[in-house]
Amino acid sequence: YRFYDLTGGRVTIDGQDISQVTQSSLRAAIGIVPQDTVLFNDTVGYNIAYGREGAGPDEVADAARGAAIAGFIQSLPDGFDTRVGERGLKLSGGEKQRVAIARTLVKNPPILILDEATSALDSRTEADIQATLEAIEQGRTTIVIAHRLSTVVHADRIIVLEAGRVAEQGTHAQLLRRKGLYAEMWARQAQEREEGELAGG
Repeated sequence: YRFYDLTGGRVTIDGQDISQVTQSSLRAAIGIVPQDTVLFNDTVGYNIAYGREGAGPDEVADAARGAAIAGFIQSLPDGFDTRVGERGLKLSGGEKQRVAIARTLVKNPPILILDEATSALDSRTEADIQATLEAIEQGRTTIVIAHRLSTVVHADRIIVLEAGRVAEQGTHAQLLRRKGLYAEMWARQAQEREEGELAGG
């Protein structure tokens, strides 16, 4: 996952410069849950097992439980052998994201990257998946890329970028107290959530 080589500075993991390690060892340490999950026109089980070569049926089932999708899979006529269709078209957005989470759990990486992992979902599905993500983040270094600030409230450190530069950083509470860019975005999104709930209810 070293997509670009640096032109200045360095990126380290546990003090080790990632430019000095192999791509394969770097990839083995990182799991990504992307915004748009790529699923293969194969079975649910295959798509989960794809997270790690050699993953067995028990590991796939454990990962599905961890991603809170095991019940849904077991309700399907063919269970883990159910085909998902081209790009997963037989699954809803939330189900596809849970398959992506399960795929990452099979890999069991020490570093997790959530790249707008819930942005394409409705608010109810997002809330359900957010709870799942918070559970799997325990004991891992997690980097969350998000525009929906509700997904980063519990982060140890939030870095706010503006025009490609760091504008602010701190915890959710610290950034709200500063009344800067983050606080403005939080207030705006809170108002949008409230208006959405009023319109929906």
